[in-house]
Amino acid sequence: MDDFAASCAVAPSRRTGGRAARVAARAAPLAENLRPIRPGLSGGQYRPLTDAGVRRIHEAALEALGVIGLSQAPQTGIDVMTRAGAILGDDGRLRFPRALVEDMLAVAAKDITLFGRDSKYDMELTGTRTYFGTAGAAVHIVDVEKREYRESTSHDLLAASKLVHHLDNIHFFQRAMVCRDVIDNLMMDMNTLYACCAGTTKHVGTSFSDPAHVADGFEMLHMIAGGEDKWRARPFVSNSNCFVVPPMKFATESCQTMEHCIREGMPILLLSAGQAGATAPAPLATAIVQAVAECLAGVVYVNAMAPGHPAIFGTWPFVSDLRTGAMSGGSGEQGLLTAGCAQMHHFYGLPGGAAGGMSDSKLPDMQAGWEQGILNVMAGLSGLNMVYESVGMHASLLGFCLESLVLGDDLLGQVQRCVRGIDVTEDSVSIETMRSVCLDGPGHYLGHSQTLDVMQTEYVYPAVANRSSPKEWVELGRPDLIQKAIERKNRILRDAAPSMIDAAADKAIRERWQIYC
Repeated sequence: MDDFAASCAVAPSRRTGGRAARVAARAAPLAENLRPIRPGLSGGQYRPLTDAGVRRIHEAALEALGVIGLSQAPQTGIDVMTRAGAILGDDGRLRFPRALVEDMLAVAAKDITLFGRDSKYDMELTGTRTYFGTAGAAVHIVDVEKREYRESTSHDLLAASKLVHHLDNIHFFQRAMVCRDVIDNLMMDMNTLYACCAGTTKHVGTSFSDPAHVADGFEMLHMIAGGEDKWRARPFVSNSNCFVVPPMKFATESCQTMEHCIREGMPILLLSAGQAGATAPAPLATAIVQAVAECLAGVVYVNAMAPGHPAIFGTWPFVSDLRTGAMSGGSGEQGLLTAGCAQMHHFYGLPGGAAGGMSDSKLPDMQAGWEQGILNVMAGLSGLNMVYESVGMHASLLGFCLESLVLGDDLLGQVQRCVRGIDVTEDSVSIETMRSVCLDGPGHYLGHSQTLDVMQTEYVYPAVANRSSPKEWVELGRPDLIQKAIERKNRILRDAAPSMIDAAADKAIRERWQIYC
């Protein structure tokens, strides 16, 4: 912005004095409502499904629930759902009558808030409001300097959490990688939860590898919150729960975890992650049918147990490369699936989430750029409430890259500008400025008050991307995008607080559990 302001100074202008004050005013942080982009912008402009297509998918999902049903629910879940009206067949499968699904949809929470530990990071999941964040269970970290993959650690997860905290265009942090340095499964879950919460006060998502670990998790959360009452008043962590194993089976242990989390007041991400052509039907529309059917079963489960409990409709159908069967997370088909799922969320009026920014590329290169850019724009324009895995994820979910978080912050800035769209108001389309410039003025808009007024409120500027001319680029030493991302990453991590958890609570946590990071 300073370079642009300097170029404006050479243009003829009738204004006199006060330039330094105006430059300072433009450099000052904008009020939240004046920023060109901000969390929760409304999408919904892109709709790959027709209205008739949405209704047909809904009817097919209801038919699948009534005819096929789901197997392998824990006995506690069977008891809850059959009392509500589900039918347990001789084959052990639970089937869901249409009336039961409709009744549970009627009591399901429609507009929910996911809290941050700091209230300025609260996310209102309503309508087509859109938020971008991380997710996943990558087992490798991408080392861009060595161009190699290594096992991810608890220190990497903490670093990712810290980076997200300081990157404005990433709105929440869900566990993105596995702490491969922690061998014991309980300690791995506790280190995962700690690393996420120690790095950021934005909303956090995590999962538990065993139902027996949930009690320890809530013991830690109560310590971080300052007591169980404070946790229940503002639950700042949600449970990412793969409650189904596609196709059409409940995941018994995950369901037990979900039940415990519901009793403890934790929001639930009902996550159905079938892979089209493998664990879900190959046609894109039918892949959505299965995901919707499975998540509707989750809606019945949750609301039969606790009517109105906050839950996110997490249809996450993935894509296969049908030539090999390998996952293709960065494909155009993935973008279509994600956007189509967003339409189904809106049809039900439920808060929803899906995966939206994965890359099949192994490094943050041009392939990663086009895959992440296209998929995130499609997800944002569809009005998907929660865009998970929007940044950082490579190699079809196997590798996570810290530098990609930094690059992704720039990318998501441009994505959110697309989601915001073009404001058409009486002021913005008035020809008075055109008249004064063309008839009375210098014949250009450089330095005009209107241009300066919208510099910050209508335009988004990247932090690491380069917009200089070739000549300027040479004069600047031929800056490299990846190197700039490394430098910004290192700067953020150098200046970040060691832990965002209260010092006394942090000490107590370290005394109670073996914390690796």
